[in-house]
Amino acid sequence: MDNNRNLFITIILSVVILAAWQIFYIGPKIEAERQAQLELEASQPAESATEAPETAIPQPAAGAGTTVIAEAQDSGEDAGRIAIDTPTLTGSINLKGARFDDLKLKEYRETIQKDSDIVTLLAPAQQPDGYIGEFGYAAPQGAPGPNTVWEAPADATLTPETPVELTYTAPNGLVFKRTISVDEQYMFSIEDTVENTTGDAIALQEYGRVTRYSKPEKRPIFVLHEGMIGVTGEEGLTEIKYADIEDDGTVTPGKSSDGWLGITDKYWATTLIPADDTTFQPRYTYIPDGRTRYQADFLSDPVLVNGGESVQFQNRFFAGAKKSSLLDGYEEDLGIRQFGLLIDWGWFHFITRPMFHLLDWLYHLFGNFGVAILITTVIVKAIFFPLANMSYRSMARMKVVQPKMQEIKEKYGDDREKMQKAMMDLYREEKINPVAGCWPMLIQIPVFFALYKVLYVTIEMRHAPFFGWIQDLSAPDPTTVFNLFGLLPFDPTALPVFGTFLALGVWPLIMGITMFLQMRMNPAPPDPTQAMIFNWMPLVFMFMLASFPAGLVIYWAWNNTLSIIQQAVIMKKNGAQIELWNNLRNMLGGKKAGSVE
Repeated sequence: MDNNRNLFITIILSVVILAAWQIFYIGPKIEAERQAQLELEASQPAESATEAPETAIPQPAAGAGTTVIAEAQDSGEDAGRIAIDTPTLTGSINLKGARFDDLKLKEYRETIQKDSDIVTLLAPAQQPDGYIGEFGYAAPQGAPGPNTVWEAPADATLTPETPVELTYTAPNGLVFKRTISVDEQYMFSIEDTVENTTGDAIALQEYGRVTRYSKPEKRPIFVLHEGMIGVTGEEGLTEIKYADIEDDGTVTPGKSSDGWLGITDKYWATTLIPADDTTFQPRYTYIPDGRTRYQADFLSDPVLVNGGESVQFQNRFFAGAKKSSLLDGYEEDLGIRQFGLLIDWGWFHFITRPMFHLLDWLYHLFGNFGVAILITTVIVKAIFFPLANMSYRSMARMKVVQPKMQEIKEKYGDDREKMQKAMMDLYREEKINPVAGCWPMLIQIPVFFALYKVLYVTIEMRHAPFFGWIQDLSAPDPTTVFNLFGLLPFDPTALPVFGTFLALGVWPLIMGITMFLQMRMNPAPPDPTQAMIFNWMPLVFMFMLASFPAGLVIYWAWNNTLSIIQQAVIMKKNGAQIELWNNLRNMLGGKKAGSVE
């Protein structure tokens, strides 16, 4: 009785602590952030909307190997634009700074509604969600930077077939020609030719930056990286979350001669890709002065251009969706170092990536990612069938020899040492592994987590429908039992604090039922506390997984169903009793029936 009471007290205290955390910490924090944003917007008059905030531009350092931040005031005046029109992108390039600050993704919409807006990736700096990419020169004085107005042919449009050429002549006589091209996906190429007509040798340092004036509205979860990212130098992959860069201020890895750096979201990313023959200093920065912003930038080593000579610079800029096949293609075809790591495959990447490729192949074969998940589950069960078969067979043998085990317990009584030795002799004689029953659950954990990563981070799963009411496998089941699956005209999930616990849809219920039935395949544990935990576990998992992607819940329910069938067949084959029906009858108050063979 005391054990039961302690268990209930633990459950109640856990709920109270979680609720208090939401009410007294998370709630006030979110409200404070909202008020701060409102005050910031109110402090910026409407008539100054054309003024862009200060921007952090890398400048040549007085000492070698260092990067100095200088604040450059950008008036934000529109100096004309070049339209962008590709099969996947629409937007424009601002001639001021030759800046990428207007970009939308044609193939993706904000919601599953067909008439919803297409996704906006980049926006002008003066807007609340400003997000820009830019290349320029930190030296010498007068070289094109953030406020430089480039010249372009009238009515020029950037398409995969028609690159655009920009020109700029600096006051000191340097002549810059920039050619911008784009492929049919999301990769821009920026080629600069600099001609020195001054007669004097001049050292040039180029920079690139992506600057973001906001961060994703949804709070990130621990399994997904969002924020600064790059692969440079000896450090290799660098991942810095928004919260970490806010604490650190600046992170400066070692110099690099290849790689890339930028900012990543769950499904989208912007990255700077310097030419392979360029030595550059990468850096990640949080700038709180004035208007806060997050920036990834690089500054190249100086390049000497003698009088009467010319030099060329080449960079790439990726801005778009993180499609696995596309990133892998860029990595292989363009030689971009580990570009596929833009997708956060997680710790179990050796399982996650093959699982994704299997799902993607099955999707192209059957045309439905939900069906692909069901077939993948069958394939995974087949791969682990020998191990699961051995486990269930051992469990079945344990049931068969239970009378012998009971005899040993009665024979040795309280002499635990002799009883354990006799038990081990029995296990060896009957070829039983007493811990074999744990294997089916243990081997499922990495597969479960890998599938969770695939559903959560791959854009191919975004807005992927199944059947019926499941129109997005990467989102939770939209139904809930608490409004009778939509019959009652209110949304219980909108309730403060406890709303997230009320998103109990059809598929979480199916998953809970299958988990309950699977656990009833075995005899009830003799210990009352363990028995109570087993009774509550399906209910706890049902509520816990209700907020998980629907595709994951469907996988779990289908896997439970296959496990029930598999275990029943193996138990029957080994002459063991199937406890499911007896357990159900006992729960319903019926008399204990005979064994079911």
